Amino acid sequence: MASSRRSCLSVPGSSDRMLAKARELPADELVIDLEDSVVPDHKEGARATAIAAIRDGSWGERSVAVRVNPLATEWGPRDIENVVAGAGKGLGGLVVPKVEAPADLEELDSMLDETERRAGREPVGLQALIETAAGLARVAEIARASARLESLIIGFADLAASLGRSPVADYPGDRWHWVRETVLVAARSAGLQAIDGPHLDVSDLEGLAVEAGRARALGLDGKWALHPAQIEPINAAFSPAQAEVDRAGAILDALAAADGRGAVSLDGEMIDEASRKLAAQVLARGRAAGLAPARSQA
Repeated sequence: MASSRRSCLSVPGSSDRMLAKARELPADELVIDLEDSVVPDHKEGARATAIAAIRDGSWGERSVAVRVNPLATEWGPRDIENVVAGAGKGLGGLVVPKVEAPADLEELDSMLDETERRAGREPVGLQALIETAAGLARVAEIARASARLESLIIGFADLAASLGRSPVADYPGDRWHWVRETVLVAARSAGLQAIDGPHLDVSDLEGLAVEAGRARALGLDGKWALHPAQIEPINAAFSPAQAEVDRAGAILDALAAADGRGAVSLDGEMIDEASRKLAAQVLARGRAAGLAPARSQA
């Protein structure tokens, strides 16, 4: 699993130019898209381009995933078989679109088991896109459907269409708050990351910063980006301050020194195993941002 997915940049697999540019961008994860951003006539070529790009390497520390086409389409099974068998060790996982039921992942699990066995490679991780009303209704079951699953991702555009939701500017509140909270709870209950969907207006960086800040305040781990200009505001929103990183390091130090005695006091605050988990998450985001705690961890 990628240790940090603050920013996840989606790039069309059909664009050699965009893939080349993506190598220099500071996104934590690159998602090479074979689905919505690729027209049918270019699907086969995009798949070959994605495989070659991953095998070529030069991606640094970032994770590189591939969003495949749905299994029910003519391209989905070939995407999975060819990418998993051909992309090599650089493949960071598959993003599965329009997951609506546990059976969608269970079927994919079986296919991957056989493909990996033939290719002689390690198991591939999965991320599930929740982008239909049916998927949202069963998101808690989906979150526990596969041991391969690493994150749940909100797909705003398709989900809005599935719900019949129009872009009403004067709605009294955040129309997506409940969706984010629901996906977050499902993810956390299964030990997964929760990733916010993209801000669709790529020219609205101010609105993006507000939206990303709200998602982070709720507890989500990161957000998809559709344009390079969106990466920095997203990274900023999901990166901890140095003081937070220092505090997280101090929490881990104190718990390590306690040698398994359970809850202990740190600067007048009781900390325990839940504190340790939260501190570890902060440090992972801090590492992605190039931050380290001032206090060394014993």
